[in-house]
Amino acid sequence: MENSFKNRNLNGLTNEPIVWDKIQKEMKIKLGLDIYESWLKKIDFVEEFNNYVLLSVPTRFIRDWITSRYLDQILQIIKNYKKDIIRIEFKIIEISLSQKNKYNETEVSENKENISFIKDSFLQYTRIDPNKRFENFITGSSNKLAYEATLKVTENVSHYNPLYIYGGVGMGKTHLLNSAGLKLKKNHKVMFISAERFMYQFVKSIKSNEMVKFKEYFRNTDILIIDDIQFMNGKEAMQEEFFHTFNALLDKGSQIIVSADRAPNKLSRMQERIKSRFSGGLVVDIQKPDLTLRKKIVEKKTFELNNLFSEQLNISEEIKGFISNEINGSIRELVGALNRIVSFSRIYNKMPNLAETKVVLKDLLNLNENKVTIDLIQTLVCKFYKISKNEMLSSRRSRYLVRPRQTAIYLTKILTSKSLPEIGREFSNRDHTTIIHSVKTIEKLKEKNLQMVEDINKLKNKILYSNKENEI
Repeated sequence: MENSFKNRNLNGLTNEPIVWDKIQKEMKIKLGLDIYESWLKKIDFVEEFNNYVLLSVPTRFIRDWITSRYLDQILQIIKNYKKDIIRIEFKIIEISLSQKNKYNETEVSENKENISFIKDSFLQYTRIDPNKRFENFITGSSNKLAYEATLKVTENVSHYNPLYIYGGVGMGKTHLLNSAGLKLKKNHKVMFISAERFMYQFVKSIKSNEMVKFKEYFRNTDILIIDDIQFMNGKEAMQEEFFHTFNALLDKGSQIIVSADRAPNKLSRMQERIKSRFSGGLVVDIQKPDLTLRKKIVEKKTFELNNLFSEQLNISEEIKGFISNEINGSIRELVGALNRIVSFSRIYNKMPNLAETKVVLKDLLNLNENKVTIDLIQTLVCKFYKISKNEMLSSRRSRYLVRPRQTAIYLTKILTSKSLPEIGREFSNRDHTTIIHSVKTIEKLKEKNLQMVEDINKLKNKILYSNKENEI
């Protein structure tokens, strides 16, 4: 075991061809069974090249969803097995008739189980996860109010209506919404959907001339739960339809539960009347977990991981204490840190010591030392290239503006956890395909232009480590 570790170090894992079955198992563990079954299971391995892999998915929609939500995590999982892989490419390969029939059969069986989902010509979809319950939601001072309010709604429908829960990414909002949906669907018709999915269904209904069905589908529910409502920002037509759906449901006494990453009055490009409706209900927030809560989460997740694997994961108290103290951002980061420790132990057949743990979690530790924001990246890139932020965010295509803009987008992609649509919105509502193009352009330039590599490294170091008061 000792020799095995010496022969396989952190700087180079393996040169063997990628075994996709292993990657799939890892995705299932790290990203969760519900996400894997809904999205990642549909990914097929096509081909491996020198520094990237070609994967296939059945539809453009699935590709865009995976790219915006899970691309970085999938790439990291692949890199854990093969360090040289630097990017992933997706190819659209339509599913066969037999596969479509299989999906249809699954739809029928889920109907029998009374699971709330949105029918779709490409795939079936359900947001309600039986594993995310009130019973396994870990509470502390930062989330106690949100927990109690959500639980109260399930006991007395329409008592707090709407219920609006907000907080940062990875704080447990979706878990609470899921817990409410899971409990309420026993006696009510529940619709649990993300704002992005609502938008997709809305656009699809317009294109297929089925708006009447769309309205009926959403307005005949007893409970409407919408996750990440901020994704409706700037989409006037969809906001208009949501407003009327919102009012129709309130009029008939249906419960509405909404989550967002910010308070109602902070929602940008959202109709004032919608924000007013949100503020008229119960508004609760979820703060970052304090040390006590972080310790509880680490202990709970370690226990769950031990039950998941046949062999015991003997994570030392020192390592658990280190993670609890140092990973002080979101709950998702805490869980992600533990998953990395587990991956390390499975790859090297040993538990990491403290020094190895610091290497494995280096990016998370750096992120918490100096929280990177898009505004910070934009500001420093503009200073570096001696342009104004207004110029960089403008629609002008002058070469002296395009390169800084692409650089800022690239740095945002690699240094933050923002999705492609989120990045696009922060760069004057640019389309996610523009964001992808910018990232790929900089990656190609780095391969053949040493100056670009140097510039990127300078900017990265400035963003991550330098005192923000210092000028470039």
